[in-house]
Amino acid sequence: MTDPGGAAGAPAGRRRGRRIVLWRHGQTAWNLERRFQGSTDIELTETGLAQARRAARLLAALAPDTIVASDLRRAAVTAGELGAVTGIDVTHDAALRETYAGVWQGLTHDEIVARHGEEYAAWKRGEPVRRGGGELETEVADRAAPVVLRHADKLPDDGTLVVVSHGGTIRTTIGRLLGLEPHHWESLGGLSNCCWSVLGEGARGWRLLEHNAGTLPEPVLGDDT
Repeated sequence: MTDPGGAAGAPAGRRRGRRIVLWRHGQTAWNLERRFQGSTDIELTETGLAQARRAARLLAALAPDTIVASDLRRAAVTAGELGAVTGIDVTHDAALRETYAGVWQGLTHDEIVARHGEEYAAWKRGEPVRRGGGELETEVADRAAPVVLRHADKLPDDGTLVVVSHGGTIRTTIGRLLGLEPHHWESLGGLSNCCWSVLGEGARGWRLLEHNAGTLPEPVLGDDT
């Protein structure tokens, strides 16, 4: 890439071509039950561990320079599989945890709709809602995005950072890094277990290259870069 300017926050001529891979953890039992996990520390299922091992073999081909992960077990174990393949030590940071959602945590989707229907509907409309009395999405971005940017800033030119986190935290972080208004963050859609999104450095900042991917990204040919 030969963009004439640097990414947001970086002077022109510095830190070109960096890449951020935001990788969701593998499957848990609560995922299967459609139960809101939030900051509850739930382990991977055997399927989730197999997903992590498969994805780790693929992501290792990107030759990551740094791996940073949420300290919740489902993310930490997922990240550990990539660390084992690449030989890179994983850095854990509680700021990458999933959204704390208060009384919603542990409830199934149907239970949330039945007990907190107005709150749920307001959140889906893009209104700022403390789901279950917990965090606002903007507060999640406030804690997670700076961690991602701090590690990205330490990358060499053309370097790759892998961030292992949770669906909601990844979505809010992507929204913040792309400069989207918070009520548009939901339009990014969710990530399947052990799938990832890729942000690349462009002339006007970070841009979304891949979303909810389960295979390695292919070069974009004929784009307006």
